[in-house]
Amino acid sequence: MPERFTTLTSRTFVIDQEDIDTDQIIPARFLTTTSRDGLGDKAFHDWRYDSDGKPLETVALNALDTETHRILVAGRNFGCGSSREHAPWALHDFGFRAVISSEIADIFRSNAAKNGLLPILAPKEAHDWLLAHPDVEITVDLAAQRVEMGNGPGFDFTIEPFARHCLMEGTDPLGFLTANEDAITAYETQTA
Repeated sequence: MPERFTTLTSRTFVIDQEDIDTDQIIPARFLTTTSRDGLGDKAFHDWRYDSDGKPLETVALNALDTETHRILVAGRNFGCGSSREHAPWALHDFGFRAVISSEIADIFRSNAAKNGLLPILAPKEAHDWLLAHPDVEITVDLAAQRVEMGNGPGFDFTIEPFARHCLMEGTDPLGFLTANEDAITAYETQTA
């Protein structure tokens, strides 16, 4: 079950590359599991490891402290490509709680929001500022749907209301239904 997401203050990690697809986020050969556990090790695998599976020392992701860097800022068109829930699972398990870009693929956005990872669409000015200022501390307020960026141009964002509710409650759609099972049963009994 995802953890509750209300307000997050964190430093950003920037990948200033456009068109990062789900196969780059987690290569297809790692999609054989239905468990989320351990997928963080596979996040951006082909960027982070050599052909023998050894971590590349020159790759900043391998030295990233995800206790202080929980927000990924990516180039335009993040999460494009095939639909796979494993991509947000891998990013969340790696330690990211939010991803910000000027454009995020629709299916990835939906999968992310359902799996504890907040996808945020930033206006061009704010996105350009974030890309130009890596490692900056920002605050994401999900209740207010606002990002504050210190000296940068803060901005409002939108998220589908049910996804917002689930993120703030630390649940997913199935968890929401399970928690309301008695009310659902009572309704079905009344209308049968």
